[in-house]
Amino acid sequence: MISQKTYTVDEAKRAIERYCVYQERCHKEIEKKLIAYKMIPEVRDHIIVHLIEHNFLNEERFAKSFTRGKFNIKKWGKQRITRELKFREISDYNIKSALKEISNEDYLFTFNELAEKKFVSINESNHFKKKRKLSDYLLYRGWESHLVYEKVNELVK
Repeated sequence: MISQKTYTVDEAKRAIERYCVYQERCHKEIEKKLIAYKMIPEVRDHIIVHLIEHNFLNEERFAKSFTRGKFNIKKWGKQRITRELKFREISDYNIKSALKEISNEDYLFTFNELAEKKFVSINESNHFKKKRKLSDYLLYRGWESHLVYEKVNELVK
């Protein structure tokens, strides 16, 4: 049988501080980690308050960092980013604030670049299948349907 380490409140607090310093975290991730440490609800709340007071945990900062990273690195659209942030229980206010991190010019440039790159990589002679593959790819990535269908019709003739 594998024995799991038990933590005192101070040990858990220090471990969670290190966890937060490593990268931005949301409340849900911290809560999950504290549950894994077998902390009782009162202690979890105490540690979360401590993290917020000492600026280890900041949902707005997390949302902005998450948005920039997923847009710049994974080339996700606003719909996918919004869906993922909602899954992490980020407030609508913080989601709106985070999406402002992406300029319209960058957004459209990235979308067009991604669509054209994917279009070239699809080896399909049937125009309908090619349209379907390209639109499915872009929609899965969270780009708005009006942008996707406009671009797909422009590229696949």
